Amino acid sequence: MPMNNMSWWWAGATGAVRKRHGKHAGDAKRPFQSVALVVGSTGIVGTSLVDILPLPDTPGGPWKVYAVSRRPLPPWSPPPSPAVTHLYVDLADSAAVSAALAPLADITHVFYVAWAPHFVEDQNREANSGMLRNVLSAVVPNCPALVHVSLQTGSKHYIGPPESIGKFAIETPFSEDMPRLDNCPNLYYDQEDALFDAVSRSRGAVSWSVHRPSLIFGFSPRSAMNVVCTLCVYAAICRKEGGRKLRWPGSLGAWEGFSNASDADLVAEQHIWAAVDPAARNEAYNCSNGDVYKWKQLWPVLAGRFGMEWSGYEGEESRVSLTEAMAGKEAAWAEIVREEGLVAAAELDQVANWWFVDALFMDKWEFLDTMNKSKEHGFLGFRNTVKSFGTWIDKLRLYKIVPSCRIVTSL
Repeated sequence: MPMNNMSWWWAGATGAVRKRHGKHAGDAKRPFQSVALVVGSTGIVGTSLVDILPLPDTPGGPWKVYAVSRRPLPPWSPPPSPAVTHLYVDLADSAAVSAALAPLADITHVFYVAWAPHFVEDQNREANSGMLRNVLSAVVPNCPALVHVSLQTGSKHYIGPPESIGKFAIETPFSEDMPRLDNCPNLYYDQEDALFDAVSRSRGAVSWSVHRPSLIFGFSPRSAMNVVCTLCVYAAICRKEGGRKLRWPGSLGAWEGFSNASDADLVAEQHIWAAVDPAARNEAYNCSNGDVYKWKQLWPVLAGRFGMEWSGYEGEESRVSLTEAMAGKEAAWAEIVREEGLVAAAELDQVANWWFVDALFMDKWEFLDTMNKSKEHGFLGFRNTVKSFGTWIDKLRLYKIVPSCRIVTSL
Protein backbone atom coordinates (compact mmCIF):
# COMPACT_ATOMS: atom_id res chain seq x y z
CA MET A 1 0.00 0.00 0.00
CA PRO A 2 1.41 3.44 -0.87
CA MET A 3 1.89 5.66 2.15
CA ASN A 4 0.45 9.09 1.48
CA ASN A 5 0.11 10.18 5.11
CA MET A 6 3.29 12.01 5.98
CA SER A 7 2.50 12.17 9.72
CA TRP A 8 3.93 8.68 10.30
CA TRP A 9 7.41 9.81 9.27
CA TRP A 10 7.23 13.01 11.29
CA ALA A 11 6.12 11.09 14.40
CA GLY A 12 9.28 9.04 14.28
CA ALA A 13 11.49 12.02 13.56
CA THR A 14 10.14 14.02 16.49
CA GLY A 15 10.63 11.49 19.26
CA ALA A 16 8.09 8.67 19.02
CA VAL A 17 10.55 6.28 20.67
CA ARG A 18 9.78 7.98 23.98
CA LYS A 19 6.04 8.03 23.39
CA ARG A 20 5.93 4.27 22.76
CA HIS A 21 7.43 3.26 26.09
CA GLY A 22 5.16 1.10 28.19
CA LYS A 23 2.50 0.58 25.54
CA HIS A 24 1.34 -2.91 24.66
CA ALA A 25 0.80 -2.11 21.03
CA GLY A 26 -1.23 -4.39 18.87
CA ASP A 27 -4.28 -6.50 19.54
CA ALA A 28 -3.96 -10.21 18.84
CA LYS A 29 -7.74 -10.39 18.32
CA ARG A 30 -7.77 -8.03 15.33
CA PRO A 31 -7.64 -9.54 11.82
CA PHE A 32 -4.09 -9.20 10.55
CA GLN A 33 -3.39 -7.66 7.18
CA SER A 34 0.31 -8.58 7.11
CA VAL A 35 2.48 -11.21 8.79
CA ALA A 36 6.15 -10.39 9.38
CA LEU A 37 9.06 -12.70 10.02
CA VAL A 38 11.75 -10.64 11.77
CA VAL A 39 15.01 -12.59 11.68
CA GLY A 40 17.49 -11.26 14.23
CA SER A 41 14.78 -9.89 16.48
CA THR A 42 16.99 -9.13 19.51
CA GLY A 43 19.57 -7.23 17.47
CA ILE A 44 19.74 -3.48 17.26
CA VAL A 45 17.33 -3.03 14.32
CA GLY A 46 15.38 -6.22 15.01
CA THR A 47 14.42 -4.81 18.41
CA SER A 48 13.06 -1.68 16.72
CA LEU A 49 11.14 -3.70 14.13
CA VAL A 50 9.48 -5.83 16.79
CA ASP A 51 8.62 -2.62 18.67
CA ILE A 52 7.21 -0.70 15.69
CA LEU A 53 5.43 -3.31 13.57
CA PRO A 54 2.58 -4.03 16.04
CA LEU A 55 1.74 -0.36 16.57
CA PRO A 56 -1.77 0.52 15.36
CA ASP A 57 -0.60 3.20 12.93
CA THR A 58 2.22 1.23 11.27
CA PRO A 59 1.72 1.09 7.49
CA GLY A 60 0.67 -2.30 6.18
CA GLY A 61 -0.93 -3.25 9.49
CA PRO A 62 -2.37 -4.66 11.56
CA TRP A 63 0.79 -6.77 11.71
CA LYS A 64 1.28 -10.21 13.18
CA VAL A 65 4.96 -10.77 13.98
CA TYR A 66 7.12 -13.87 14.25
CA ALA A 67 10.31 -12.76 16.01
CA VAL A 68 13.27 -15.09 15.48
CA SER A 69 16.43 -15.08 17.59
CA ARG A 70 19.05 -17.64 18.58
CA ARG A 71 18.65 -17.07 22.31
CA PRO A 72 15.59 -16.42 24.48
CA LEU A 73 14.59 -12.88 25.24
CA PRO A 74 16.99 -11.12 27.61
CA PRO A 75 15.68 -9.81 30.94
CA TRP A 76 15.80 -6.20 29.78
CA SER A 77 13.25 -6.81 27.03
CA PRO A 78 10.13 -4.64 27.17
CA PRO A 79 6.86 -6.53 27.63
CA PRO A 80 6.00 -8.03 24.23
CA SER A 81 2.92 -7.13 22.26
CA PRO A 82 0.30 -9.90 22.05
CA ALA A 83 0.78 -9.70 18.28
CA VAL A 84 4.35 -11.01 18.60
CA THR A 85 5.36 -14.68 18.80
CA HIS A 86 8.98 -15.40 19.69
CA LEU A 87 10.84 -18.32 18.15
CA TYR A 88 14.33 -19.46 19.12
CA VAL A 89 16.42 -21.17 16.45
CA ASP A 90 20.07 -21.42 15.41
CA LEU A 91 20.11 -20.03 11.87
CA ALA A 92 23.28 -21.97 11.08
CA ASP A 93 21.37 -25.24 11.51
CA SER A 94 19.48 -25.72 8.25
CA ALA A 95 17.34 -28.58 9.58
CA ALA A 96 16.33 -26.57 12.65
CA VAL A 97 15.53 -23.52 10.52
CA SER A 98 13.37 -25.58 8.19
CA ALA A 99 11.54 -27.26 11.06
CA ALA A 100 10.82 -23.91 12.74
CA LEU A 101 9.94 -21.73 9.75
CA ALA A 102 8.49 -23.93 7.00
CA PRO A 103 5.21 -24.44 8.91
CA LEU A 104 4.65 -20.64 9.13
CA ALA A 105 2.72 -20.57 5.89
CA ASP A 106 1.01 -17.23 6.62
CA ILE A 107 4.21 -15.13 6.38
CA THR A 108 3.81 -12.21 3.98
CA HIS A 109 7.02 -10.26 4.65
CA VAL A 110 10.53 -11.23 5.74
CA PHE A 111 12.78 -8.69 7.48
CA TYR A 112 16.26 -10.18 7.63
CA VAL A 113 18.40 -8.17 10.07
CA ALA A 114 20.55 -10.94 11.59
CA TRP A 115 24.34 -10.99 11.68
CA ALA A 116 26.85 -13.36 13.26
CA PRO A 117 30.16 -11.49 13.71
CA HIS A 118 33.51 -13.00 12.75
CA PHE A 119 36.84 -11.20 12.57
CA VAL A 120 37.87 -12.82 9.27
CA GLU A 121 35.79 -11.97 6.21
CA ASP A 122 35.90 -15.48 4.75
CA GLN A 123 34.27 -16.73 7.95
CA ASN A 124 31.76 -13.87 7.84
CA ARG A 125 30.84 -14.76 4.29
CA GLU A 126 30.41 -18.46 4.92
CA ALA A 127 28.46 -18.15 8.17
CA ASN A 128 26.16 -15.26 7.34
CA SER A 129 25.39 -16.18 3.74
CA GLY A 130 24.60 -19.68 4.91
CA MET A 131 22.21 -18.36 7.57
CA LEU A 132 20.37 -16.24 5.02
CA ARG A 133 20.11 -19.11 2.53
CA ASN A 134 18.73 -21.38 5.25
CA VAL A 135 15.96 -18.88 6.02
CA LEU A 136 15.08 -18.21 2.39
CA SER A 137 15.09 -21.92 1.53
CA ALA A 138 12.61 -22.57 4.32
CA VAL A 139 10.30 -19.61 3.68
CA VAL A 140 10.17 -18.76 -0.03
CA PRO A 141 8.91 -22.16 -1.28
CA ASN A 142 6.55 -22.75 1.66
CA CYS A 143 4.81 -19.41 2.16
CA PRO A 144 2.29 -18.82 -0.65
CA ALA A 145 1.33 -15.39 0.72
CA LEU A 146 4.92 -14.11 0.73
CA VAL A 147 5.27 -10.82 -1.15
CA HIS A 148 8.52 -9.21 0.03
CA VAL A 149 11.94 -9.95 1.49
CA SER A 150 13.91 -7.12 3.08
CA LEU A 151 17.65 -7.59 3.67
CA GLN A 152 19.85 -5.38 5.83
CA THR A 153 23.53 -5.02 4.97
CA GLY A 154 25.51 -1.83 5.57
CA SER A 155 28.04 0.72 4.37
CA LYS A 156 30.72 -1.96 4.23
CA HIS A 157 29.18 -2.55 0.82
CA TYR A 158 31.13 0.52 -0.35
CA ILE A 159 34.40 0.15 1.58
CA GLY A 160 34.93 -3.59 1.83
CA PRO A 161 35.78 -5.64 4.92
CA PRO A 162 38.28 -4.35 7.51
CA GLU A 163 41.17 -6.27 5.98
CA SER A 164 40.69 -4.43 2.66
CA ILE A 165 40.68 -0.90 4.10
CA GLY A 166 43.45 1.12 2.46
CA LYS A 167 43.56 -1.10 -0.63
CA PHE A 168 40.86 0.80 -2.50
CA ALA A 169 40.15 4.46 -3.11
CA ILE A 170 37.00 5.35 -1.18
CA GLU A 171 34.78 7.95 -2.81
CA THR A 172 32.14 9.72 -0.76
CA PRO A 173 29.28 10.30 -0.52
CA PHE A 174 28.28 6.70 -1.04
CA SER A 175 25.43 6.29 -3.51
CA GLU A 176 23.55 3.13 -4.34
CA ASP A 177 24.56 3.17 -8.02
CA MET A 178 28.25 2.76 -7.18
CA PRO A 179 29.60 -0.52 -8.59
CA ARG A 180 30.83 -3.30 -6.36
CA LEU A 181 34.53 -3.22 -5.53
CA ASP A 182 36.55 -5.36 -7.93
CA ASN A 183 38.43 -8.37 -6.56
CA CYS A 184 37.11 -7.71 -3.07
CA PRO A 185 35.17 -10.61 -1.54
CA ASN A 186 32.41 -9.13 0.58
CA LEU A 187 29.79 -10.72 2.79
CA TYR A 188 27.19 -8.22 1.63
CA TYR A 189 27.70 -9.09 -2.04
CA ASP A 190 27.18 -12.76 -1.21
CA GLN A 191 24.02 -12.01 0.74
CA GLU A 192 22.59 -9.88 -2.06
CA ASP A 193 23.27 -12.66 -4.56
CA ALA A 194 21.57 -15.21 -2.29
CA LEU A 195 18.56 -12.89 -2.00
CA PHE A 196 18.33 -12.29 -5.75
CA ASP A 197 18.57 -16.00 -6.47
CA ALA A 198 15.83 -16.89 -4.00
CA VAL A 199 13.29 -14.28 -5.10
CA SER A 200 13.95 -15.00 -8.78
CA ARG A 201 12.47 -18.44 -8.21
CA SER A 202 9.14 -16.83 -7.31
CA ARG A 203 8.68 -15.61 -10.91
CA GLY A 204 7.89 -12.07 -9.86
CA ALA A 205 5.57 -12.89 -6.97
CA VAL A 206 8.12 -11.81 -4.35
CA SER A 207 9.83 -8.42 -4.35
CA TRP A 208 12.98 -7.45 -2.45
CA SER A 209 14.78 -4.50 -0.91
CA VAL A 210 18.30 -4.02 0.50
CA HIS A 211 19.04 -1.52 3.27
CA ARG A 212 22.51 -0.11 3.95
CA PRO A 213 22.68 1.79 7.24
CA SER A 214 25.74 3.55 8.61
CA LEU A 215 26.77 3.43 12.28
CA ILE A 216 23.56 2.46 14.09
CA PHE A 217 22.36 4.08 17.32
CA GLY A 218 19.78 1.90 19.05
CA PHE A 219 18.65 -0.27 21.91
CA SER A 220 20.12 -3.75 22.16
CA PRO A 221 23.15 -4.70 24.21
CA ARG A 222 23.24 -7.97 22.27
CA SER A 223 24.41 -6.19 19.16
CA ALA A 224 28.11 -6.68 18.44
CA MET A 225 28.30 -3.05 17.33
CA ASN A 226 26.19 -1.14 19.84
CA VAL A 227 28.32 1.94 20.29
CA VAL A 228 25.79 3.79 22.46
CA CYS A 229 25.60 1.06 25.10
CA THR A 230 29.36 0.56 25.10
CA LEU A 231 30.04 4.26 25.65
CA CYS A 232 27.49 4.38 28.47
CA VAL A 233 29.29 1.51 30.20
CA TYR A 234 32.61 3.33 29.72
CA ALA A 235 31.18 6.49 31.28
CA ALA A 236 29.65 4.57 34.19
CA ILE A 237 32.92 2.82 35.02
CA CYS A 238 34.89 6.07 34.78
CA ARG A 239 32.43 7.72 37.15
CA LYS A 240 32.51 4.75 39.52
CA GLU A 241 36.28 4.93 39.77
CA GLY A 242 36.21 8.57 40.80
CA GLY A 243 36.56 10.28 37.45
CA ARG A 244 34.81 13.62 37.36
CA LYS A 245 35.74 14.23 33.74
CA LEU A 246 34.86 11.97 30.81
CA ARG A 247 37.97 11.97 28.64
CA TRP A 248 37.91 11.42 24.89
CA PRO A 249 40.03 8.31 24.23
CA GLY A 250 40.38 8.53 20.45
CA SER A 251 42.11 10.35 17.63
CA LEU A 252 41.84 13.95 16.48
CA GLY A 253 40.44 12.77 13.17
CA ALA A 254 37.60 10.91 14.84
CA TRP A 255 36.90 13.87 17.15
CA GLU A 256 36.81 16.47 14.37
CA GLY A 257 35.68 14.42 11.38
CA PHE A 258 32.19 14.47 9.89
CA SER A 259 30.20 11.24 9.88
CA ASN A 260 26.62 10.14 9.55
CA ALA A 261 24.68 7.72 11.73
CA SER A 262 21.52 5.66 11.47
CA ASP A 263 18.85 5.68 14.16
CA ALA A 264 17.62 2.08 14.64
CA ASP A 265 13.97 3.14 14.52
CA LEU A 266 14.61 5.03 11.29
CA VAL A 267 16.19 1.95 9.72
CA ALA A 268 13.19 -0.13 10.82
CA GLU A 269 10.83 2.45 9.32
CA GLN A 270 12.67 2.28 6.01
CA HIS A 271 12.42 -1.51 5.99
CA ILE A 272 8.65 -1.25 6.52
CA TRP A 273 8.25 1.45 3.88
CA ALA A 274 10.07 -0.61 1.25
CA ALA A 275 8.03 -3.67 2.16
CA VAL A 276 4.62 -2.09 1.68
CA ASP A 277 5.08 0.72 -0.89
CA PRO A 278 5.13 -0.60 -4.47
CA ALA A 279 7.27 2.35 -5.60
CA ALA A 280 10.08 1.22 -3.29
CA ARG A 281 10.43 -2.41 -4.25
CA ASN A 282 13.37 -4.17 -5.93
CA GLU A 283 15.90 -1.51 -4.99
CA ALA A 284 18.81 -0.99 -2.61
CA TYR A 285 18.76 2.02 -0.28
CA ASN A 286 21.19 3.80 1.96
CA CYS A 287 19.70 4.60 5.34
CA SER A 288 21.18 7.34 7.48
CA ASN A 289 19.64 10.10 9.58
CA GLY A 290 19.90 12.77 6.89
CA ASP A 291 22.39 14.99 8.73
CA VAL A 292 26.05 14.82 9.74
CA TYR A 293 27.68 14.94 13.15
CA LYS A 294 31.04 15.13 14.85
CA TRP A 295 31.93 13.17 17.96
CA LYS A 296 32.83 16.49 19.56
CA GLN A 297 29.06 17.22 19.43
CA LEU A 298 28.03 13.89 20.98
CA TRP A 299 30.63 13.62 23.74
CA PRO A 300 29.10 16.39 25.88
CA VAL A 301 25.72 14.63 25.60
CA LEU A 302 27.20 11.40 26.96
CA ALA A 303 29.02 13.18 29.78
CA GLY A 304 25.93 15.17 30.69
CA ARG A 305 23.76 12.06 30.97
CA PHE A 306 26.20 10.76 33.61
CA GLY A 307 26.63 14.03 35.47
CA MET A 308 30.25 14.40 34.40
CA GLU A 309 32.43 17.09 32.95
CA TRP A 310 34.22 16.21 29.74
CA SER A 311 37.39 16.82 27.77
CA GLY A 312 38.06 16.38 24.08
CA TYR A 313 41.15 15.49 22.11
CA GLU A 314 44.23 16.46 24.11
CA GLY A 315 47.06 15.10 21.96
CA GLU A 316 48.31 11.75 20.77
CA GLU A 317 49.89 11.02 24.13
CA SER A 318 46.42 11.10 25.73
CA ARG A 319 44.88 8.52 23.44
CA VAL A 320 43.70 5.34 25.15
CA SER A 321 42.69 1.92 23.89
CA LEU A 322 39.42 1.04 25.63
CA THR A 323 40.19 -2.63 25.13
CA GLU A 324 43.26 -2.15 27.32
CA ALA A 325 41.85 0.46 29.72
CA MET A 326 38.69 -1.54 30.44
CA ALA A 327 40.45 -4.90 30.81
CA GLY A 328 39.74 -6.40 34.22
CA LYS A 329 36.82 -4.08 34.98
CA GLU A 330 34.32 -6.90 35.47
CA ALA A 331 34.29 -6.45 39.25
CA ALA A 332 33.75 -2.70 38.96
CA TRP A 333 30.84 -3.24 36.58
CA ALA A 334 29.33 -5.93 38.80
CA GLU A 335 29.40 -3.48 41.70
CA ILE A 336 27.69 -0.83 39.56
CA VAL A 337 25.01 -3.38 38.65
CA ARG A 338 24.38 -4.17 42.34
CA GLU A 339 24.43 -0.57 43.56
CA GLU A 340 22.23 0.80 40.79
CA GLY A 341 19.80 -2.13 40.63
CA LEU A 342 20.60 -2.83 36.99
CA VAL A 343 19.66 -5.93 35.01
CA ALA A 344 21.51 -8.68 36.81
CA ALA A 345 22.30 -10.61 33.64
CA ALA A 346 24.01 -7.61 32.04
CA GLU A 347 27.55 -8.97 32.20
CA LEU A 348 30.29 -6.62 31.04
CA ASP A 349 31.15 -8.63 27.94
CA GLN A 350 27.48 -8.58 26.91
CA VAL A 351 26.94 -4.83 27.14
CA ALA A 352 30.31 -3.45 26.01
CA ASN A 353 32.22 -4.01 22.76
CA TRP A 354 35.52 -2.24 23.35
CA TRP A 355 37.15 -3.43 20.13
CA PHE A 356 34.45 -1.78 18.05
CA VAL A 357 34.79 1.61 19.74
CA ASP A 358 38.57 1.41 19.43
CA ALA A 359 38.22 0.81 15.69
CA LEU A 360 35.69 3.63 15.38
CA PHE A 361 37.82 6.16 17.25
CA MET A 362 41.23 5.19 15.86
CA ASP A 363 41.21 7.38 12.76
CA LYS A 364 39.26 9.84 10.66
CA TRP A 365 36.49 7.75 9.13
CA GLU A 366 34.37 10.15 7.10
CA PHE A 367 32.07 7.51 5.64
CA LEU A 368 29.24 9.67 4.33
CA ASP A 369 26.31 8.54 2.23
CA THR A 370 23.47 10.21 0.38
CA MET A 371 19.76 9.66 1.05
CA ASN A 372 18.65 11.14 -2.27
CA LYS A 373 17.50 7.83 -3.73
CA SER A 374 15.28 7.09 -0.74
CA LYS A 375 13.71 10.53 -0.90
CA GLU A 376 13.16 10.29 -4.65
CA HIS A 377 11.30 7.01 -4.11
CA GLY A 378 9.15 8.45 -1.32
CA PHE A 379 10.90 7.74 1.98
CA LEU A 380 11.18 11.06 3.83
CA GLY A 381 12.09 9.85 7.32
CA PHE A 382 14.96 11.52 9.15
CA ARG A 383 16.47 11.98 12.61
CA ASN A 384 18.44 14.65 14.43
CA THR A 385 21.57 12.65 15.25
CA VAL A 386 22.46 14.54 18.43
CA LYS A 387 18.95 14.06 19.79
CA SER A 388 18.91 10.43 18.64
CA PHE A 389 22.10 9.73 20.56
CA GLY A 390 20.63 11.15 23.75
CA THR A 391 17.32 9.36 23.28
CA TRP A 392 18.94 5.92 23.06
CA ILE A 393 21.05 6.65 26.16
CA ASP A 394 17.82 7.48 27.98
CA LYS A 395 16.17 4.26 26.85
CA LEU A 396 19.13 2.17 28.00
CA ARG A 397 18.85 3.84 31.40
CA LEU A 398 15.07 3.44 31.47
CA TYR A 399 15.37 -0.34 31.14
CA LYS A 400 18.19 -0.43 33.71
CA ILE A 401 20.88 -1.68 31.39
CA VAL A 402 23.12 1.26 32.31
CA PRO A 403 22.86 3.51 35.39
CA SER A 404 21.07 6.80 35.64
CA CYS A 405 22.56 9.79 37.39
CA ARG A 406 21.36 12.52 39.68
CA ILE A 407 22.35 15.25 37.26
CA VAL A 408 20.83 15.20 33.79
CA THR A 409 21.82 17.59 31.07
CA SER A 410 19.17 17.99 28.38
CA LEU A 411 19.69 19.42 24.95
